[in-house]
Amino acid sequence: MADRYIGLDLGGTNINYAVIEVEPDETRPTVVVSDKVRTQAHQGPVRVRDRLIEVGQKLTAEHGTVAGVGIGVPGIFDTETGEIKFFPNLSGPWEGFSLRDPVGEAVGAPATLINDARAFTLAEGTIGAGKDAKVMLGVTLGTGIGGGIMIDGKLHLGAFGTAGEFGHQTVDPDGPVCGCGNRGCLEAVAKGSKIAEAAGVDNAVAAFAAAGEGDPRALNAIAKASYFLAIGIANVVTVFGVDTVVMGGGIMSAGDLVLDPVVTALDERLTLVPASRVSILKAALGVKAGAVGAALAARFKDSASVE
Repeated sequence: MADRYIGLDLGGTNINYAVIEVEPDETRPTVVVSDKVRTQAHQGPVRVRDRLIEVGQKLTAEHGTVAGVGIGVPGIFDTETGEIKFFPNLSGPWEGFSLRDPVGEAVGAPATLINDARAFTLAEGTIGAGKDAKVMLGVTLGTGIGGGIMIDGKLHLGAFGTAGEFGHQTVDPDGPVCGCGNRGCLEAVAKGSKIAEAAGVDNAVAAFAAAGEGDPRALNAIAKASYFLAIGIANVVTVFGVDTVVMGGGIMSAGDLVLDPVVTALDERLTLVPASRVSILKAALGVKAGAVGAALAARFKDSASVE
Protein backbone atom coordinates (compact mmCIF):
# COMPACT_ATOMS: atom_id res chain seq x y z
CA MET A 1 0.00 0.00 0.00
CA ALA A 2 1.30 3.43 -0.94
CA ASP A 3 2.32 5.91 1.73
CA ARG A 4 1.09 9.49 1.47
CA TYR A 5 3.08 12.60 2.32
CA ILE A 6 2.15 16.27 2.48
CA GLY A 7 4.43 18.98 1.12
CA LEU A 8 4.00 22.64 2.13
CA ASP A 9 6.09 25.24 0.30
CA LEU A 10 6.12 28.48 2.29
CA GLY A 11 6.41 31.64 0.23
CA GLY A 12 5.87 35.27 1.04
CA THR A 13 2.71 35.44 -1.08
CA ASN A 14 1.46 31.85 -1.31
CA ILE A 15 1.75 28.48 0.37
CA ASN A 16 1.97 25.92 -2.41
CA TYR A 17 0.95 22.45 -1.28
CA ALA A 18 0.96 18.91 -2.60
CA VAL A 19 0.07 15.38 -1.56
CA ILE A 20 2.19 12.59 -3.01
CA GLU A 21 1.88 8.82 -2.89
CA VAL A 22 4.94 6.58 -2.89
CA GLU A 23 4.91 2.80 -3.21
CA PRO A 24 7.07 1.06 -0.56
CA ASP A 25 9.88 0.09 -2.97
CA GLU A 26 9.74 3.20 -5.15
CA THR A 27 11.50 6.58 -4.94
CA ARG A 28 9.52 8.38 -7.62
CA PRO A 29 6.10 9.49 -6.38
CA THR A 30 2.69 10.09 -7.85
CA VAL A 31 1.38 13.60 -7.26
CA VAL A 32 -2.19 13.25 -5.99
CA VAL A 33 -3.05 16.94 -5.70
CA SER A 34 -1.32 20.31 -5.80
CA ASP A 35 -2.61 23.85 -5.32
CA LYS A 36 -1.95 27.01 -3.31
CA VAL A 37 -3.45 29.34 -0.71
CA ARG A 38 -2.48 32.84 0.39
CA THR A 39 0.22 32.93 3.06
CA GLN A 40 -1.01 36.06 4.91
CA ALA A 41 2.63 36.72 5.80
CA HIS A 42 1.93 40.34 6.74
CA GLN A 43 0.21 39.04 9.89
CA GLY A 44 3.46 37.62 11.24
CA PRO A 45 5.04 34.25 12.06
CA VAL A 46 2.25 32.93 14.30
CA ARG A 47 -0.37 33.47 11.60
CA VAL A 48 1.89 31.89 8.98
CA ARG A 49 2.36 28.84 11.20
CA ASP A 50 -1.41 28.65 11.68
CA ARG A 51 -1.92 28.79 7.90
CA LEU A 52 0.47 25.86 7.43
CA ILE A 53 -1.45 23.93 10.07
CA GLU A 54 -4.79 24.76 8.45
CA VAL A 55 -3.62 23.50 5.06
CA GLY A 56 -2.07 20.36 6.54
CA GLN A 57 -5.22 19.51 8.50
CA LYS A 58 -7.41 20.13 5.45
CA LEU A 59 -5.30 17.76 3.37
CA THR A 60 -5.38 14.98 5.96
CA ALA A 61 -9.15 15.37 6.23
CA GLU A 62 -9.50 15.05 2.45
CA HIS A 63 -6.85 12.41 1.71
CA GLY A 64 -6.51 10.44 4.91
CA THR A 65 -3.63 9.77 7.29
CA VAL A 66 -0.19 10.73 6.04
CA ALA A 67 3.21 9.30 6.97
CA GLY A 68 4.89 12.69 7.14
CA VAL A 69 4.69 16.37 6.32
CA GLY A 70 7.52 18.32 4.74
CA ILE A 71 7.79 22.11 4.96
CA GLY A 72 9.88 24.05 2.47
CA VAL A 73 11.05 27.33 4.01
CA PRO A 74 12.75 30.38 2.43
CA GLY A 75 15.87 30.45 4.58
CA ILE A 76 18.00 28.68 7.16
CA PHE A 77 16.87 26.72 10.21
CA ASP A 78 18.32 24.73 13.09
CA THR A 79 18.28 21.10 11.96
CA GLU A 80 18.13 19.86 15.56
CA THR A 81 15.41 22.08 17.05
CA GLY A 82 13.46 22.99 13.93
CA GLU A 83 13.65 26.67 14.88
CA ILE A 84 14.15 29.34 12.24
CA LYS A 85 17.54 31.04 12.07
CA PHE A 86 17.27 33.37 9.11
CA PHE A 87 14.61 34.30 6.54
CA PRO A 88 16.30 36.97 4.35
CA ASN A 89 13.22 37.76 2.27
CA LEU A 90 10.30 37.19 4.69
CA SER A 91 9.72 39.96 7.21
CA GLY A 92 8.87 39.49 10.86
CA PRO A 93 10.48 38.20 14.08
CA TRP A 94 11.41 34.80 12.69
CA GLU A 95 14.74 34.17 14.44
CA GLY A 96 14.26 31.41 17.02
CA PHE A 97 10.64 30.86 15.98
CA SER A 98 9.47 27.26 16.37
CA LEU A 99 7.88 25.97 13.16
CA ARG A 100 8.55 22.30 12.56
CA ASP A 101 7.24 20.58 15.69
CA PRO A 102 4.03 22.61 16.17
CA VAL A 103 2.99 21.94 12.57
CA GLY A 104 3.79 18.24 12.82
CA GLU A 105 1.92 17.86 16.10
CA ALA A 106 -1.16 19.67 14.80
CA VAL A 107 -1.24 17.70 11.54
CA GLY A 108 -0.57 14.42 13.33
CA ALA A 109 2.53 13.32 11.42
CA PRO A 110 6.31 13.73 11.77
CA ALA A 111 7.37 17.06 10.23
CA THR A 112 10.56 17.80 8.31
CA LEU A 113 11.98 21.19 7.36
CA ILE A 114 13.87 21.73 4.12
CA ASN A 115 15.10 24.90 2.47
CA ASP A 116 12.72 25.76 -0.38
CA ALA A 117 15.42 25.80 -3.06
CA ARG A 118 16.67 22.41 -1.88
CA ALA A 119 13.07 21.17 -2.07
CA PHE A 120 12.87 22.43 -5.66
CA THR A 121 16.14 20.61 -6.43
CA LEU A 122 14.95 17.37 -4.84
CA ALA A 123 11.74 17.41 -6.87
CA GLU A 124 13.34 18.30 -10.19
CA GLY A 125 16.14 15.79 -9.61
CA THR A 126 13.70 12.99 -8.70
CA ILE A 127 10.83 13.36 -11.18
CA GLY A 128 11.57 16.56 -13.10
CA ALA A 129 14.01 17.88 -15.68
CA GLY A 130 17.09 16.55 -13.85
CA LYS A 131 15.87 13.04 -13.07
CA ASP A 132 18.55 11.43 -15.27
CA ALA A 133 21.46 13.63 -14.14
CA LYS A 134 24.53 12.24 -12.40
CA VAL A 135 25.35 15.53 -10.68
CA MET A 136 22.65 18.21 -10.81
CA LEU A 137 22.61 21.84 -9.75
CA GLY A 138 19.16 23.26 -9.09
CA VAL A 139 18.81 27.04 -9.30
CA THR A 140 15.81 29.14 -8.29
CA LEU A 141 15.54 32.71 -9.52
CA GLY A 142 13.01 35.06 -7.99
CA THR A 143 12.84 37.38 -5.01
CA GLY A 144 16.13 35.76 -4.01
CA ILE A 145 18.45 33.22 -5.62
CA GLY A 146 18.60 29.73 -4.18
CA GLY A 147 19.95 26.35 -5.12
CA GLY A 148 20.74 22.77 -4.28
CA ILE A 149 22.99 19.89 -5.33
CA MET A 150 22.01 16.30 -6.13
CA ILE A 151 24.69 13.64 -6.58
CA ASP A 152 23.76 10.19 -7.89
CA GLY A 153 20.09 10.86 -7.14
CA LYS A 154 20.72 12.02 -3.56
CA LEU A 155 20.24 15.55 -2.25
CA HIS A 156 23.56 16.69 -0.80
CA LEU A 157 23.17 18.84 2.35
CA GLY A 158 26.74 18.77 3.65
CA ALA A 159 28.04 18.72 7.22
CA PHE A 160 25.76 21.52 8.43
CA GLY A 161 22.60 20.84 6.45
CA THR A 162 23.09 24.00 4.39
CA ALA A 163 25.01 22.84 1.30
CA GLY A 164 23.66 24.24 -1.95
CA GLU A 165 23.34 27.92 -0.96
CA PHE A 166 24.00 28.88 -4.56
CA GLY A 167 22.91 32.51 -4.18
CA HIS A 168 25.22 33.21 -1.24
CA GLN A 169 28.56 32.55 -2.90
CA THR A 170 30.70 35.64 -3.43
CA VAL A 171 30.91 36.64 -7.10
CA ASP A 172 31.82 40.32 -6.65
CA PRO A 173 34.06 40.94 -3.59
CA ASP A 174 33.42 44.69 -3.75
CA GLY A 175 29.73 44.35 -4.52
CA PRO A 176 26.71 45.41 -2.45
CA VAL A 177 25.92 44.01 0.98
CA CYS A 178 23.61 40.99 0.81
CA GLY A 179 20.70 40.28 3.12
CA CYS A 180 22.79 37.49 4.65
CA GLY A 181 25.42 40.03 5.80
CA ASN A 182 28.11 39.11 3.27
CA ARG A 183 29.21 41.46 0.52
CA GLY A 184 28.95 40.67 -3.18
CA CYS A 185 26.81 37.53 -3.02
CA LEU A 186 25.29 36.35 -6.29
CA GLU A 187 21.84 37.12 -4.87
CA ALA A 188 22.90 40.69 -4.08
CA VAL A 189 23.84 41.43 -7.68
CA ALA A 190 21.50 39.26 -9.78
CA LYS A 191 18.14 38.83 -8.01
CA GLY A 192 14.95 40.10 -9.59
CA SER A 193 14.88 43.50 -7.88
CA LYS A 194 18.48 44.19 -8.99
CA ILE A 195 17.58 43.43 -12.60
CA ALA A 196 14.58 45.77 -12.35
CA GLU A 197 16.66 48.51 -10.76
CA ALA A 198 19.31 48.31 -13.46
CA ALA A 199 16.62 48.30 -16.16
CA GLY A 200 14.92 51.36 -14.67
CA VAL A 201 11.55 49.65 -14.16
CA ASP A 202 9.43 48.59 -11.18
CA ASN A 203 9.95 44.83 -11.23
CA ALA A 204 11.66 41.96 -13.03
CA VAL A 205 8.56 41.13 -15.09
CA ALA A 206 8.62 44.64 -16.54
CA ALA A 207 12.36 44.35 -17.16
CA PHE A 208 11.97 41.19 -19.22
CA ALA A 209 8.98 42.67 -21.06
CA ALA A 210 11.09 45.70 -21.99
CA ALA A 211 13.96 43.43 -23.06
CA GLY A 212 11.57 41.49 -25.26
CA GLU A 213 10.80 44.75 -27.05
CA GLY A 214 14.49 45.44 -27.54
CA ASP A 215 14.99 48.06 -24.83
CA PRO A 216 18.79 48.47 -24.56
CA ARG A 217 18.82 49.33 -20.85
CA ALA A 218 16.77 46.23 -19.98
CA LEU A 219 18.88 44.03 -22.24
CA ASN A 220 22.03 45.33 -20.57
CA ALA A 221 20.57 44.67 -17.09
CA ILE A 222 19.77 41.07 -18.01
CA ALA A 223 23.18 40.57 -19.61
CA LYS A 224 24.89 41.80 -16.42
CA ALA A 225 22.81 39.51 -14.20
CA SER A 226 23.45 36.60 -16.58
CA TYR A 227 27.18 37.27 -16.39
CA PHE A 228 27.14 36.88 -12.61
CA LEU A 229 24.84 33.85 -12.81
CA ALA A 230 27.30 32.23 -15.22
CA ILE A 231 30.16 32.86 -12.80
CA GLY A 232 28.17 31.17 -10.03
CA ILE A 233 27.21 28.21 -12.21
CA ALA A 234 30.77 27.81 -13.51
CA ASN A 235 32.08 27.75 -9.94
CA VAL A 236 29.73 24.93 -8.95
CA VAL A 237 30.28 22.98 -12.17
CA THR A 238 34.05 23.17 -11.63
CA VAL A 239 33.92 22.11 -7.97
CA PHE A 240 31.24 19.40 -8.16
CA GLY A 241 31.46 18.18 -11.75
CA VAL A 242 27.86 19.13 -12.49
CA ASP A 243 26.50 17.74 -15.75
CA THR A 244 22.98 19.21 -15.52
CA VAL A 245 21.73 22.61 -14.35
CA VAL A 246 17.97 22.99 -13.85
CA MET A 247 16.73 26.56 -13.55
CA GLY A 248 13.35 27.55 -12.13
CA GLY A 249 11.57 30.22 -10.13
CA GLY A 250 9.45 33.20 -11.09
CA ILE A 251 12.08 34.86 -13.27
CA MET A 252 12.29 31.77 -15.47
CA SER A 253 8.83 32.63 -16.79
CA ALA A 254 10.84 34.85 -19.17
CA GLY A 255 12.24 31.63 -20.67
CA ASP A 256 14.97 32.05 -23.25
CA LEU A 257 15.43 35.72 -22.36
CA VAL A 258 17.07 34.39 -19.19
CA LEU A 259 18.45 31.10 -20.44
CA ASP A 260 20.21 32.22 -23.63
CA PRO A 261 22.44 34.91 -22.04
CA VAL A 262 23.40 32.51 -19.24
CA VAL A 263 24.39 29.80 -21.73
CA THR A 264 26.44 32.32 -23.73
CA ALA A 265 28.20 33.70 -20.65
CA LEU A 266 28.83 30.21 -19.26
CA ASP A 267 30.68 29.26 -22.43
CA GLU A 268 33.16 32.04 -21.62
CA ARG A 269 33.58 31.05 -17.95
CA LEU A 270 34.10 27.28 -18.17
CA THR A 271 37.63 26.17 -19.04
CA LEU A 272 38.15 22.73 -17.47
CA VAL A 273 34.89 21.30 -18.80
CA PRO A 274 33.44 22.04 -22.25
CA ALA A 275 30.27 24.06 -21.74
CA SER A 276 28.60 21.94 -24.42
CA ARG A 277 28.72 18.95 -22.04
CA VAL A 278 26.73 20.74 -19.37
CA SER A 279 22.96 20.71 -19.96
CA ILE A 280 21.19 23.93 -18.94
CA LEU A 281 17.49 23.14 -18.63
CA LYS A 282 14.27 24.87 -17.65
CA ALA A 283 12.47 23.30 -14.71
CA ALA A 284 9.70 20.86 -15.63
CA LEU A 285 7.42 20.88 -12.58
CA GLY A 286 6.38 24.52 -12.43
CA VAL A 287 5.13 26.05 -9.19
CA LYS A 288 4.44 22.68 -7.58
CA ALA A 289 8.14 21.71 -7.49
CA GLY A 290 8.79 23.14 -4.02
CA ALA A 291 5.78 21.44 -2.48
CA VAL A 292 6.56 18.09 -4.14
CA GLY A 293 10.16 18.39 -2.97
CA ALA A 294 9.06 19.17 0.58
CA ALA A 295 6.89 16.06 0.56
CA LEU A 296 9.82 14.03 -0.75
CA ALA A 297 11.99 15.40 2.05
CA ALA A 298 9.50 13.95 4.53
CA ARG A 299 9.56 10.67 2.61
CA PHE A 300 13.37 10.52 2.51
CA LYS A 301 13.98 11.89 6.01
CA ASP A 302 15.65 8.72 7.29
CA SER A 303 16.95 7.35 4.00
CA ALA A 304 20.05 7.70 1.87
CA SER A 305 18.22 9.85 -0.69
CA VAL A 306 19.02 12.92 1.38
CA GLU A 307 22.54 13.17 2.75
